[in-house]
Amino acid sequence: MTKFKANTRKDLPQIAEKLRLNRDQLTDMQAVSAVLPFRVNDYVIERLIDPESVPNDPIFQLTFPQRGMLDEEDFRRMRDLVAKGAPEAEIKLAADEIRGRLNPHPAGQMELNVPRLDGEVVAGIQHKYQETVLFFPSQGQTCHAYCSYCFRWAQFIGDADLKFASREVDHLVNYMKDNPQVSSVLITGGDPMVMKTPVLRRYIEPLLRAKLPNLQSIRIGTKALAYWPYRFTEGGDADDFLRLIEEVKAAGKHFALMAHSSHSRELEPKMARHAVERVLNAGAVIRCQAPLIRKVNDNANVWAQLWRQQVQLGMVPYYMFVERNTGAKAYFEVPLARAYKVFTEAYSQVVGLCRTVRGPSMSAMPGKVVVDGITQVAGEKVFVLKFLQGRDPKWVNRVFFAKYDPRATWLSDLQPAFGGERFFFEDALREALAESARRS
Repeated sequence: MTKFKANTRKDLPQIAEKLRLNRDQLTDMQAVSAVLPFRVNDYVIERLIDPESVPNDPIFQLTFPQRGMLDEEDFRRMRDLVAKGAPEAEIKLAADEIRGRLNPHPAGQMELNVPRLDGEVVAGIQHKYQETVLFFPSQGQTCHAYCSYCFRWAQFIGDADLKFASREVDHLVNYMKDNPQVSSVLITGGDPMVMKTPVLRRYIEPLLRAKLPNLQSIRIGTKALAYWPYRFTEGGDADDFLRLIEEVKAAGKHFALMAHSSHSRELEPKMARHAVERVLNAGAVIRCQAPLIRKVNDNANVWAQLWRQQVQLGMVPYYMFVERNTGAKAYFEVPLARAYKVFTEAYSQVVGLCRTVRGPSMSAMPGKVVVDGITQVAGEKVFVLKFLQGRDPKWVNRVFFAKYDPRATWLSDLQPAFGGERFFFEDALREALAESARRS
């Protein structure tokens, strides 16, 4: 059986030698990885990264720390500390100060998404949209490898105050009973598929035993199909996970893997294809989503190839996201105008079976907002925006307009079109934030 081994910051010298990186490149990575979490395994290094294309290889950019992920002043500060062999306590102090400025929990996750039950905060749960609850099992708050763009990077830096996690599935069951409008549970992280199946069962089986009439679907967010496909193909634990899928299906629930699929290369190895086949044969649906990331997949042809490959394997293209306003956003972000162009050009290349995908979508504080067009209205060039999901269900599918701005990369960069002072949802958001502050 293939053994999993995680490589972390301390292993960078050995990895740098394997990928033929020079001393300066190594020091740069050591400096950045002191701030932003780094973790990779040998499968990613040996099967997904082309060493001849490093440092421009898309999977290398996806998984390894790069100098531009910190602003220049912060980078030089960290590099100087690393280069002079400063004590770890000094490095950590500087890193913590930098992290505090990187918006560790965007889109109101801490302020607006944490629910209450009987007046008490429910740990390890987020509830943003009416129908869906996110659950963060404690043992699943890491990954087989970390994506360098990850908007949940704060889960991995060892700060308990920034981490969503719970071992109490009973709290989730009780919350579901108390909120009959919730029909879907998304188990997320990190990556829940780092857990052995008996641990995963401890979270899923109570949901089934409770016979919740409102529970229709169980989803697991994972990158394991790309970063460690052996999780689904080797040994008794892999087989047990497939049986768990069958049990969920037998209970009358929809089961989906929400696969983070950033580049077609992730689906090229035979092992990855075999993993997909086994999961689908067990009765699960695999829906694929990923953000548009500069230096990784900011090319229409890359996305068109990815969607074609997904459909060929029986997977469902689901979302193209816009990189969230957190962490190393400045390094990875793509202007909304370009994101729309990439999406449209890719969309035009593929058959209807691939056009289940939606995007480019911003998972912003008010909801999932898609850039639905760029056009002229009443003599003004505008972005056509639409809510695919909203904190208020009445916002869903509502169209609104923003002034065209070629530099804008996020919803907060935009201004209302046609002389408006604020977007229609802003007053409600302010009220929600004020109420959250009062309860705190």
